[in-house]
Amino acid sequence: MAIILRLDRVMADRKMSLNELSERVGVSNVNLSKLKTGKVSAIRFSTLDAICSVLDCQPGDILEYLPEDRQ
Repeated sequence: MAIILRLDRVMADRKMSLNELSERVGVSNVNLSKLKTGKVSAIRFSTLDAICSVLDCQPGDILEYLPEDRQ
């Protein structure tokens, strides 16, 4: 996939655990864990909005585009 998820890096920068983020965003640990490890194929804008709000970041801090030919 050409989209790389950097949620783990942003969480580490903010010193926030998966449990804390889950509670504050209102998304289950399982779903956030899948997002953190890149094992998802889609994310709702409302979820992305909530994550960015809690982590005080931009979507581009969490999502990175890497063209297939550079992987």
